[in-house]
Amino acid sequence: MPRYYLGVDGGGTNCRVRLADENLKTLAEVKNGRSNLQIDDGEPAYRAISDGTRDVFKAAGIDFAETANTYACFGMAGGRMDSARAGFAARAWPFAGVKVYDDIDIAHAGALGGGEGGVIIVGTGSAAMSIVDGKRHQAGGWGFPIGDQMSGAILGRELVRYAVEAEDGLTEGSPLTKAVIAQLGGNNQAVMTWAFASALDLKIISSDGSEGCDDALIGRAPAEFGKLMPLFIEYFDKGDAVASKMMDIQLGYIETYVRWFKAHDARVMAIVGGFGERLFPILQQRYGDFVALPKFEPLHGAVILAKQNFSA
Repeated sequence: MPRYYLGVDGGGTNCRVRLADENLKTLAEVKNGRSNLQIDDGEPAYRAISDGTRDVFKAAGIDFAETANTYACFGMAGGRMDSARAGFAARAWPFAGVKVYDDIDIAHAGALGGGEGGVIIVGTGSAAMSIVDGKRHQAGGWGFPIGDQMSGAILGRELVRYAVEAEDGLTEGSPLTKAVIAQLGGNNQAVMTWAFASALDLKIISSDGSEGCDDALIGRAPAEFGKLMPLFIEYFDKGDAVASKMMDIQLGYIETYVRWFKAHDARVMAIVGGFGERLFPILQQRYGDFVALPKFEPLHGAVILAKQNFSA
């Protein structure tokens, strides 16, 4: 009887599903809708994976009934909370077995080929995890704005704040700060309108159905700040003084995690995420062989974990 492994990389923007055989050879892969566990109690994620499963079996030319011989691993955005993962795993799945992880777990498994060591995700968000002598360590990943210190979203937010201060004459600006202000509307009033998403005409509706909430406000999503990273990199490569200051902030955050990894004897730190991989040459100059690029992408890490959890 054939045995299959299904991996899911469930992101806030889209959900990727891969079906593999017993040797982890990819049979088919599809992409579906958003799948953050913290959105609408995980319902969109459930639909995205369910639809993606049907699509991937069809693409592979395999009868859907073979899900009964398939073992699945989901790596999910918004999966930091134990309760969210447990509740999602308990849903009605057609598989022989299901394991739900935080998305950093599949990034770790992919980056290190299922082996031990550390990984940092440095993209729109950020987080860190390691496995050393079989023990799992995790830090960060608490989300914007309270966590994600190494992320493009946090650095983008700091860059906007600095640019606004420079426009007010409180600190010295640069071509980068001028470019940021220009991109966000041309002056600080326009930037404020952008930051609070005022032009989008959004409203907060309280649980009792009334409009407004004293304890919450509407503002730009993390990815909107992260979109400033290409501009930041462009000006950093040109030697912009403010870009250099911002890079020092970023490298300081990463240094905190390097110390954390080394404190529990991690021997390597793989760098995952588009922003992080762009920083890799700088990190390699600082840390030598301690840093590494990923061996595989997170989606393959999900397939690796499916087999590790449910090997015959």
